[in-house]
Amino acid sequence: GAGKPFGVFTPYKNAWLKALTPFHLQAYPVRRYLDALMPRQPQAMPSLESVGFQPSDLSSLPVKAGAEGAEALFADFARRIAHYKTARDFPGIKGVSYLSVHLRFGTISIRRLAAFAWHDGGEGAMSWLNELIWRDFYQQVLWHRPDVVEHAFKPEYDALPFPNNQQWFDAWREGRTGYPLVDAAMRQLNRSGYMHNRLRMVAASFLVKDLLIDWRWGERYFAEKLLDFDLAANNGGWQWAASTGCDAQPYFRIFNPVSQSEKFDADGRFIRRYVPELARLPDKLIHAPWLARPEQLMDAGVRLGRDYPHPIVDHAVQREQALALFKR
Repeated sequence: GAGKPFGVFTPYKNAWLKALTPFHLQAYPVRRYLDALMPRQPQAMPSLESVGFQPSDLSSLPVKAGAEGAEALFADFARRIAHYKTARDFPGIKGVSYLSVHLRFGTISIRRLAAFAWHDGGEGAMSWLNELIWRDFYQQVLWHRPDVVEHAFKPEYDALPFPNNQQWFDAWREGRTGYPLVDAAMRQLNRSGYMHNRLRMVAASFLVKDLLIDWRWGERYFAEKLLDFDLAANNGGWQWAASTGCDAQPYFRIFNPVSQSEKFDADGRFIRRYVPELARLPDKLIHAPWLARPEQLMDAGVRLGRDYPHPIVDHAVQREQALALFKR
C-alpha cells in the first residue's frame, strides 16, 4: 500500500490472498514458449563435470528423484493434509509433505500445489498454503534486498560481536552438543540431506543463541548439506531464528532445547532414531540425560562423556549472554 516491499509476513500474506485469482492457479502456458523455441538449433547439454559435479548413484538418494518421485509424495500427502496443522511440528511422525526438494528443483508445480490447497480449503490445507506463501515472501525479500545474502536484514544487527567458538561449531555440525534433540536434528541432516522444519528452527536458535555463533556460519552449512537448499528460504529462516531478519523472532525469545524436545518429541521417538546410544533411557530422561541419576544412566547403558557427551554449554547461562550480546 505504501509502494514499498513487504517486510512483515502477515500483511504480505493478506495481500497475497486478496490478489489471488483462478488465473494465478492455472498451469503456466509453457506450450507456446516451447513451440517458439523449437526452430532454434539445440545446444549440447553441459556435462556434470563442467558445472562442478560428479555422477552419483541415484539409488543411493534418500528421496526418489524426478517428477515420478514428486507425484508419489504428493499423492501420499494429499491423503494426510487434513492433519497437517496439528502434525507438522512433530519430527517423529509423518506430518509434513516432504515436497520441499521437488519444489526446489521444479519437479512439481508450485501453482498446482497452491491450487490444491486453495480448492481443498480445510484447516490443514490452508495451514500448508500458509507455508507456501512464506516461500514467496522470502523470495520477494531476496529480490528487493539482495544484500541479505551476506548481511543482516536489520542493519543494527549486522556486526554483532559473536565469539564464534570453532570447537562448539564443530560439535554442532557433527551432532555432539550433548543436547539430544539438537544432535538428532544435525545427524538427520548429515545422514539424509533433510531436516524437519521445526528442527531447523531449534538447531538454528541453538547455534546463534546458545553457542553465540554467527548465523551465517550455520546458514552456509545448511546450504552445503540440504538437498532442498533454496537461497531465499534458507537465508530467511536463519535470519528469522537469529532475530536479524524481517518479521523475525524477537531477540529475547530464545528456544529452550530441552523444553522444545519435551514438547515436540515427548516420547523420544525421533531422538532414539538418530541418537541410538540414548535409546534405553526412559522418555522423561532422554531429553536431558545429564539430569538422570547415575544408576538410571547405568541401567540404560549410558556413561556421559564416553557414550554420549556432556552438554557443551549451560542453556541458562548462554541465554543471559545472548541477551546481553543483542542488547549491546
